[in-house]
Amino acid sequence: MSAPAIRDMRRSDIPAVAALETEIYPQPWSPRVFFDELATESRAYVVALDDHDTIVGYGGLLLVEEDAHITTIAVAPEVRGRHIGTHLMVALVERALSEGARHLTLEVRITNAAAQGLYQRFGFDPVGRRKNYYKDEDALVMWATDIDTEEYRQRLETIQRNLEDER
Repeated sequence: MSAPAIRDMRRSDIPAVAALETEIYPQPWSPRVFFDELATESRAYVVALDDHDTIVGYGGLLLVEEDAHITTIAVAPEVRGRHIGTHLMVALVERALSEGARHLTLEVRITNAAAQGLYQRFGFDPVGRRKNYYKDEDALVMWATDIDTEEYRQRLETIQRNLEDER
């Protein structure tokens, strides 16, 4: 598979996104949640498409003044390890920056070391823990601050260059 195409999520994508959500998560969002999220002005959602235009990942962002919260990011199990999560993160960070965000935050399962590693590459640092956030597990709260600086722009450019080199 070549680099995924990343585009804004459409209402017509929701059945495929919801099916992927159900495959991945023990407490999946319903299709209604995705419809509501897409209808809310302060939200932005993207999808990753493979060479056959099949949705293989998605991510979402909540924008609140200068803070942006990554609400979800998911990659189909059969294509993990192909940097789709990194492509989605680049798109979400770029969207946050274009909307004037200065800081990013997210929650991640305390046991999800792979996702934590991805987020750390994007400058996220652990700052706290939310007990039973996922009902069955705690969440690690992570923040990336000052994403509007030249230093962070260079970090993002390095990540993008590495993606291009791996093609």
